Amino acid sequence: MTLQIVTLTLGPVATNAYLIADSDTGAAAVIDPSWDGQLILAEAQKRGWRIAHLWYTHAHFDHIGGAAAIADALNPLPLVALHPADHDLWKAAGGGPLFGFNIDPGPEPTIDFTHAQTLWLGNNLLEVRHTPGHTPGHVVIYCAESAVCFCGDLIFACSVGRTDLPGGDWETLEQSIQTQIYTLPNETRLHPGHGPETTVGEEKQSNPFVRMA
Repeated sequence: MTLQIVTLTLGPVATNAYLIADSDTGAAAVIDPSWDGQLILAEAQKRGWRIAHLWYTHAHFDHIGGAAAIADALNPLPLVALHPADHDLWKAAGGGPLFGFNIDPGPEPTIDFTHAQTLWLGNNLLEVRHTPGHTPGHVVIYCAESAVCFCGDLIFACSVGRTDLPGGDWETLEQSIQTQIYTLPNETRLHPGHGPETTVGEEKQSNPFVRMA
């Protein structure tokens, strides 16, 4: 079984959307459908993948801006999952109006992410880890077998998520990184919400913001 990953960098703040699929079954999910949903759909259709899930690491507008276009084109609707602590942020259109963006947030989340929850995508097993700090309901999605973690805006290559937006908290973010990211195997690839991928080992060694606990 192989987890296939397509990265699309989209939208006004260059947010990474991750189209992932089980290569055996063609079952697909979009982690953070950031913007331009039709482009994400086209990538899935080109590969013969069926998008059945929209998984949000958090509800900021630049991570959900493409959801409506994806959902409008699919029947049945994809299942939408978000941690309940970010539902209010989702209802506020992801905070987009604060920055001059009035997005359609798409279908309401119907699955509540919880810490240590398991997700199946075809034959691939993934794990949800609650990682507040950037937002109260931020999560990362980890696939041990593929040694990859989709980490949203928690941690970036040599950087970390901002904590000055509503619901952000620096000490909480730092703790989330130390307990939920730095405890993963060093070779785990981190796919962040912005910028290039990195690894757990690289960040433990060189991230200037959060050192090992």
